[in-house]
Amino acid sequence: MDVAIVAVVSGLALALHLVLFLLIRRWMDRDLALSFAGEDAGMRAYMLDSLATARRERVGRRALPDWLRARAEAYCG
Repeated sequence: MDVAIVAVVSGLALALHLVLFLLIRRWMDRDLALSFAGEDAGMRAYMLDSLATARRERVGRRALPDWLRARAEAYCG
């Protein structure tokens, strides 16, 4: 019985850490996208749409900053 309790609690702890890791990574990506937008509300919406597009296209983590920078420059003209 003790082993089952330890296994369940360990599994729940690992799941919690995984969820927190994924949430923090998502928040970091959102902050990165919004950092290119500044205070312009239209560009903020555009950059969040661009981030969603990057997720759909499965842009890698290392390539994401350059990809978002290119999208921000395309918005500015």
